[in-house]
Amino acid sequence: MDNVDNIENTEKETNPIQDLIKASLAKDYNNANKIFGEVMTIKMSDLLDQEKVRMADQVYNGAEEEEEELDDEDIEELEDDEENEELEDEEEDEEETV
Repeated sequence: MDNVDNIENTEKETNPIQDLIKASLAKDYNNANKIFGEVMTIKMSDLLDQEKVRMADQVYNGAEEEEEELDDEDIEELEDDEENEELEDEEEDEEETV
């Protein structure tokens, strides 16, 4: 039993972000890239799991769909995208008439 406790105590929990920073500072870019990929995979997996739970709640429990709240930056991006699309449409119309 003491051996098990010793093994558990020797296992070091590391923060992957700190490891990423250390690897970057040491210019070990291959290792930094590997750590970054692992971190992003974990984050994306967590987000996907949350979305699955939310959708299952909607389907099976009749929960209402949550509307996304847009902040000022999101609204500006949407407006810019709409303006760009309008300009592109106008340019295409001008090319067709020429």
